[in-house]
Amino acid sequence: MLLMVSAPLLLAVLVIGLVVSIFQAATQINEATLSFVPKIIGAVAVLAVAGPWMLSSLVEYIRAVLLSIPAAVG
Repeated sequence: MLLMVSAPLLLAVLVIGLVVSIFQAATQINEATLSFVPKIIGAVAVLAVAGPWMLSSLVEYIRAVLLSIPAAVG
C-alpha cells in the first residue's frame, strides 16, 4: 500500500531530478535552486492531481485495518 500510494510522487520527483541533472551537466550550471525548485513544483502538481486518490486509498486501508482488529483479537 505504501509503495502504491507514494509511487506517483516519487516517480515524478525522480524524473524531474534526472532531467534537471542532465540539463545541469550539459550546460555546466551548478546551482542548488535549479534542482530544488522544479522538484517542489512537480511534487505540488502531482499532489494536486493524485492527492485525492492517495488520500482515499489510505483512508480505505486504515478503515479496513481498524475493522479487522476485532477478528484478530478474538
